[in-house]
Order: sequence, then structure tokens, then C-alpha cells
Amino acid sequence: MTRVLVLGANGMLGHDLVGRLSNHEICGMGRSELDITDASAVDEAVAGREVVINAAAYTAVDAAEDDEDLAYAVNADGPRNIASACRHHNARLIHVSTDYIFDGSERTPYRETSLGNPRTVYGASKYKGESAVLEEWSSQSIILRTSWLYGIHGQSFPRTILRAGRELDLLEVVDDQTGQPTWTRDVVDMIDRLISRDIKRGIFHGTNSGSTTWHGFASAIFEMAGWDTSRVRKTSSDAYVRRALRPAYSVLGHDNWNSHELPTPRNWREALADAWESGLSEAAQAEAKP
Repeated sequence: MTRVLVLGANGMLGHDLVGRLSNHEICGMGRSELDITDASAVDEAVAGREVVINAAAYTAVDAAEDDEDLAYAVNADGPRNIASACRHHNARLIHVSTDYIFDGSERTPYRETSLGNPRTVYGASKYKGESAVLEEWSSQSIILRTSWLYGIHGQSFPRTILRAGRELDLLEVVDDQTGQPTWTRDVVDMIDRLISRDIKRGIFHGTNSGSTTWHGFASAIFEMAGWDTSRVRKTSSDAYVRRALRPAYSVLGHDNWNSHELPTPRNWREALADAWESGLSEAAQAEAKP
């Protein structure tokens, strides 16, 4: 069994990593167990591990605009500490990153080799984290970019939509942002394949395939719940001014999976159906509209 350390273990993705990588020897550490900005503590935690998965991050996209120092400390300095510790102890690193490193101006899927051009503090801090990892330990580090992530545990877009569907007669959801809804358990499976195949380096896009808008995603959730989808109305991003810009286009390509003879991630609708049967349906029953 591979000795795996999961950082960010209490987050939505981290929870599933700890719970579902049962074919490995797993140790999970959350923020209260390990401060990734403390280099010496990180080095001590990595000792004896064969693989480290860094799912720890500062993810408050809007708050990061006013809390730049903390965002960079967690999203850039932290990954550098982790990569340095992995180099010291000869451990493989899988570092989870984000679509926010791109500016969202394209209209065809971003490739793994596409250059980043972040437009937010959050995106810039994550992009710097990618660079730090590759500077410190490129020979045994994987960057795994994900986006529009949802899971059974913690807050996510589906739970928000289910709650709104219970409380409101009509919902307005933006239809001018396009991305890939991605189930955490599928990301866990992707990471498991990378570990099991002993792939040591490269950039992979850890998203479900296909694409939709937030309105399309919300409508699909309503369909799963058996609700009238006409209650979900289209609107534009201009109706929801937020502190940080959201990418208009966050579709990521999957060429590197194919080049390593690994399965292309499945379509987001298929993943959503499985997620529904695996626990999202219980959320619907708990929050269903009377």
C-alpha cells in the first residue's frame, strides 16, 4: 500500500480523498493539524510519506481581493513548502490547482500547456503556487487543475440550488459563464489512477468533460429533483456584481490523460446522475420544496 498524506483533509475534496482512497495507507491533515505556511512543520509531516496530495487552499475568491497577503501565503508559499519537503523526503506531490489561473477569454478548451493569465488575486496566488511547485520539485510533481467542484460534503452549488428551490418560486441563474461541473469523487478516481500508474510529473486537468453554464447546471439539478425547470430563469453576470471577476469560459481540455493512456474523464451529466444517487438525492429530500 502506498503511504499517502492528504493536506486539506477537512475540505470538500479532501474529505472524499481520505474516505475513498481505501487501497492506500491514508493520513489526512486539516488546517488545525498542519499550517502549510510553516515550513518546518510541513517537512515533519511529509517525512515517511510516498505521495502527498495538496488539497489545502485559500478559496474565498472575493475575500482574497482584500486579503492578498493571506491568499498568497496559503496558495503560493504553502505549496512551495510542501514541494520542498517532498523533494527532501523524495515523495511524489499531487498539487490541486484551479481554472482561475486562466482569464476566461478563450472559446475552445484550455490545454494543459496553455499559459495562465489570472484576473483575480485568488487566481494569481494559485498560479504562483503552481510555479513554486514546479520550481522546487518538477521531477516528481503533478499539477491537477479542477473547476466548478461539488461534492456530497460541505457547501456546493447543487446544495445552494436545492435550498433556493425550496425557498423561492423563481430563481435567476447566470447563463454567460461556461464551465465543467466536476464531482469530487471523480477527481478522487483521477488522482487514484495517477498514483496507481506511478505517474510522477505533468499537468492534468481534473474536470468532468463536456460543458454547460451555471443556468444549465441549475436546470439539470432541478431535473434530478423532479422540479419544474421553468422556475430557473436566465440572467447575466451583470446582475450579480462581485468583488472578484469570474472567468466567462472555464472549459479545460484533457489531452494529457490520453497521452498517458488513461481514460478521458466522463461527461459531467453522467457524473451528476451518479452523485445524485450517491447522496445529493438525500439533500434534495431534506431541502425539497413543500
